Amino acid sequence: MTEEPKNIIRQLTRQQRRVLGTLMEKGFTTPDQYPMTLKGATTGCNQKSNRDPITEYTEAEVADALEELRELGLVAEVFTDGGRTARYRHYMRLRFDFSEAQHAIICELLLRGRQQPGELRTRASRMIRIDSQEHLKTELQGLAEKGFLQATDILDRRGVEVDHTFYLPSEHMQLKQQVSASETVHADSSVRQHSLTATPAPAPGAAVASSGVVQELQQQQATLQLERLQNAVDSIRQRLDRIERELGIG
Repeated sequence: MTEEPKNIIRQLTRQQRRVLGTLMEKGFTTPDQYPMTLKGATTGCNQKSNRDPITEYTEAEVADALEELRELGLVAEVFTDGGRTARYRHYMRLRFDFSEAQHAIICELLLRGRQQPGELRTRASRMIRIDSQEHLKTELQGLAEKGFLQATDILDRRGVEVDHTFYLPSEHMQLKQQVSASETVHADSSVRQHSLTATPAPAPGAAVASSGVVQELQQQQATLQLERLQNAVDSIRQRLDRIERELGIG
């Protein structure tokens, strides 16, 4: 029997990511409640802790996402011994060649999105032991080499943030490389030294460089604000849809 190729799936919808991340998390943290029922998966998706953004998915929405994931080969519907209720388990280990630590890292990124390595290590360690920041860095580099991790800077830099790459292109969630503070200071220092030795007048190139850095930082801030606004709008839309269904309108 030929083994299916791994690391093929590269994009998932928001609901698919939340449902898959929930199944992965519960498989790690509450194995006695795993595989999960539809009701349990819905509660897990909408829980208030360790989730960003907070959602209010209905069981029907979660069921749709589970079916879509099943068609992708990422989820299976199973029936436990003596159980009449269908349960669901993820097949991430069959579809991706991640280490256990990398599975935990991807799980946390699916549930919360971009974050700094320090907080990511704390959260992922709920599921699998990650001994040190150096251990985490090694796992992150492995995911990046496979094309499943993006970062705002090199992993050694202070303030760097990382995220998964399962976003749809329409979400515009690709992280841009930031200009580090040390590089900016070095560039400014070089410009000032050149200005002092060559001419007392300001160097035109320095103004252009500084303006470019400011514009890029402003663009990054605007992008982050847009992402947060989109998450808030999605949450409000979900609540309105649920209210309309309960009232029998729409």
